[in-house]
Amino acid sequence: MNWLLDNLPQAMGLTVEHLYLSLVPTLVGVVVALGLGLAFGNRPRARAIITAVASAIFTIPSLALFVVIPSIIGTQILDPLNVVIALALYSTSLLVRTVFDALDAVAPEVLNAAEALGYSHARRRIFVDLPLAVAPLAAGTRVAAVTNVSLVSVGAVIGVGGLGQLFVSGYQRNYPDQILAGIIVILLLALVFDRVIAVTARLLTPWLHQGASAASGEGKRRRTSPAPAAPAPQELAAPGREAK
Repeated sequence: MNWLLDNLPQAMGLTVEHLYLSLVPTLVGVVVALGLGLAFGNRPRARAIITAVASAIFTIPSLALFVVIPSIIGTQILDPLNVVIALALYSTSLLVRTVFDALDAVAPEVLNAAEALGYSHARRRIFVDLPLAVAPLAAGTRVAAVTNVSLVSVGAVIGVGGLGQLFVSGYQRNYPDQILAGIIVILLLALVFDRVIAVTARLLTPWLHQGASAASGEGKRRRTSPAPAAPAPQELAAPGREAK
């Protein structure tokens, strides 16, 4: 912790780099996965192929992918673009199945109602299916974003890793305080990513929370409302007889 306080400017610079290497691949993965899900969600054969390819990509070790990509696209080994592309592939692999499942979860009654109103398939996919799938999509995006924040650190082994460089430097110098500083900042960064995505999803789906708020308010009113007064003895007497 002392190292973090004594070297705050350096830590801030590495944090900005880490943020860039985590955020860009997450956004790319979301866009690509959404495109694949909207285009091929209703095509079983294409969907099966995409899912299989995504699963295969995700099994490739991250360090190996960081090293192989430069030989494929012709970049330098220390180019940050290698990490961005690799993590974008991982993000897409994580999210594509989530997109398929989220779009499948839209109720058939809603789909039939949209078609009865004259929505074309493409228009329904964008303006009906996609908004209703935001909640599960946000959950998958939170997982992908936090995963990227963690995997960026692996890039430090090849010289591009944001806060992961603190791990390499701390290990080489046998300086645990530097390693601890990197762990703390990465944890905070992952927490910020998670909360921002969760709040954004909540703002995009107000209909999911209005009902819960109304039910909660009704429950509170019932708990705080006074109990009805007990009936007078005369009211409890049998008909035609006076209470004594």
